[in-house]
Amino acid sequence: MMQANPPLRAMPRLIALAMIALGFTACQSSDRSASSAGQTGGTVVFAIPTNIETLLPPAQVNITTAQILDLVFDYLADVGDSLNMLGDHGFTPRLADRWTWSPDSLSIAYHIDPRARWHDGVPVRAADVKFTYKLYTDPAMGSGIASNLARIDSVTTPDSLTATVWFKQRYPTQFFDAATQMRILPAHVLASIPVASIRSSEAASHPIGSGRFRFVRWTPNQSVEVVADTANYRGRPLLDRLVWDIAPDYQSALVKLYTGEADMYEVIHPDDVPEVAKHAGLRTIVYPQPAYSFLGFNMKRPLFAEAGVRRAITLSLDRTSMVRNILDTLGVVAKGPFSRLNHISDTTVAQVPYDTAAADRLLDSLGWKRAKDGMRARGGRKLAFQVLVPSSSKYRVRMASLIQDQLQRVGIAATPSVLENSVTLSQIHGHDFDTFIGSWISDLSPNDPKQTWTTGAEKEGLNYFSYSDPKFDAAIDSGLLDLDPARSKAHFSHAYQIIVADEPGVWLYEPQLVAAVSARIHTAPFRPDGWWIKVPQWYIPAGERTARDRVGLAAAR
Repeated sequence: MMQANPPLRAMPRLIALAMIALGFTACQSSDRSASSAGQTGGTVVFAIPTNIETLLPPAQVNITTAQILDLVFDYLADVGDSLNMLGDHGFTPRLADRWTWSPDSLSIAYHIDPRARWHDGVPVRAADVKFTYKLYTDPAMGSGIASNLARIDSVTTPDSLTATVWFKQRYPTQFFDAATQMRILPAHVLASIPVASIRSSEAASHPIGSGRFRFVRWTPNQSVEVVADTANYRGRPLLDRLVWDIAPDYQSALVKLYTGEADMYEVIHPDDVPEVAKHAGLRTIVYPQPAYSFLGFNMKRPLFAEAGVRRAITLSLDRTSMVRNILDTLGVVAKGPFSRLNHISDTTVAQVPYDTAAADRLLDSLGWKRAKDGMRARGGRKLAFQVLVPSSSKYRVRMASLIQDQLQRVGIAATPSVLENSVTLSQIHGHDFDTFIGSWISDLSPNDPKQTWTTGAEKEGLNYFSYSDPKFDAAIDSGLLDLDPARSKAHFSHAYQIIVADEPGVWLYEPQLVAAVSARIHTAPFRPDGWWIKVPQWYIPAGERTARDRVGLAAAR
């Protein structure tokens, strides 16, 4: 049960050292796959405190769904371990085994690997790429990725194995957008379904992909299961099965881990590290995540349309102390709508300081006066709002309580509204909230701010807060189109200055994450853009397998 007003205090500094003593390992040192030859078989169960909303790639929103879809479906190419987003350097083949740029760089011809098959045995063809682009960009689909594809003009198919992507103009991330923004979809399965009803179709809950794992079953509110595609054109994964075991909340997911019902929990709160250390069968992995969390204001609410109120809230929050309280050394204060891991970030952006005296003066000047109880009101209306937060995130639930505590000191009543994840999603999609503590996870491309905070992203993206500033939009577009890296970054820096000054939200923290994993599982290095990307390389030595590891492919199906 969440406490209404926990005291604001830092976690003991010793915990940073204790993490080493308790068996934390860096993500780079977690690679034990060198001796994996012949080690096929086994099951990994992931405990997740969040529900699955769909298994249709264009409709995917939450990160857990992304994990499943990235393993069941394929992109044309993968960004590779270098995480380079510019040009095509470092990208590795997926469905496309090779590609050719046109002399004017306005088109890329992707050659489809002739060995690639959908999980129902039908060959993957260029027509699937053309269909995928059409579906992702169809307004009736309403995909959050559509805005990232706005500079692609069309896709043509000169032959059955060649998909040519045509661009409206040259820009730095052309290849990234064409090759990695869309999970390629089976036209023979989806093309006959009206787009308006595709989200509710059977295909949206029983996906047929071309990835190294194939879908088996989805039991709503309980689990999703996939198995190895043993005939996959890129080779079978080492594990037989993956299961995402859905728990109602964070604590329930932890219990599944401790009792052995689950093998991994991807985000352990620092407070729980000592308990994890008591379980000899578990180990911890610290890894980076390109994410930032924020308190977003619904700008359609009259209260938050008032710039002075937004500024007063920001002035009233001691973000440094809050981040230390919740994350200790595993997080830093966010500087804007970006992750420091992204090459377009700028941590020198001027920040709004913590200054409660200034907040008091500002609120007084706006007519929000304190009553006898210390809380503020204007014209008979209390200065009060709700803070929507998903129950699945322990970090954000605690942050909501700290925000409540700090704002109360300046006479603002901010009440946490902690709801199950599916209800939270429903409310933010419907703009039915006052404020929301969100956490956006970046793919490390420059497209992120366009997809999340520009005016166009309100209809085709993740701008649920209705923030709109033409100057910000223009600066983002300039950054995306400028082929000179230095000038491009300068445009993004200008955009960040604009949005930080506009204050559609309070930028809270960027986390380092801690995963707890069964010691019997040999993992590959966790990539910053997705710890799950190298799951096909994970294995469980035959001598360390449990009963569920021996279920086998046939029984799983």
